[in-house]
Amino acid sequence: MKKNIGYVESVYLGSSEKDVDKSNCQSLNAQLSGFVGDRHGFFERETWEGDDKQPEGTIRRNERQWSAVSAEELAGITKDMDLAEPLQAGTLGANLCFSGIPHFSHLPKGTVLRFPSGAELMVEEYNPPCLDMGEKIASMHTSNKGQKIANVAFSSAAK
Repeated sequence: MKKNIGYVESVYLGSSEKDVDKSNCQSLNAQLSGFVGDRHGFFERETWEGDDKQPEGTIRRNERQWSAVSAEELAGITKDMDLAEPLQAGTLGANLCFSGIPHFSHLPKGTVLRFPSGAELMVEEYNPPCLDMGEKIASMHTSNKGQKIANVAFSSAAK
C-alpha cells in the first residue's frame, strides 16, 4: 500500500443552502455525519436533478459529507484557465485544501486520510467538475488578458 504524506493548507465551512462557497476558518470539528455546521454534514441527502443514481428528490445516504482539493490542483486549474486571480478551494465548495498530494481529487475510493489528531476521513468518490460551477467561476474571474472566461473552461481544466 502506497503512503503519501500531505499537509492541510486551509480549512473551510459553508452553511448557506443557496451558495456552494465555503468560508475559510481556523478549524473544523468532524463527526460521523461530516463537519459540524457545514451544509453537507448530514447522514442523508436528497438526490438532485440529473443525478444518475436515483430519481430527483430520493432520500439516500450522503456520500458527500466533505470535499477536498489540493493546492497543486488549484494552481494547475488556474494556469490552464489562464485566470488573473488564483482559484480558491472555498470557491469550489471544498472543506479542506491539501498540499503534497498533487492529484488529490483522483485518490481512489476507500483511501483513508489520517490526521495527527487521530481523526480519519475516507474518500467515497470523485466529484467531477460541473457546468454550474464553471458558470460561477466564469462570472467571478477573467483571464490574465482581461478577457471573459468560457463557461466550459473549468470542466475542461479540472478533469
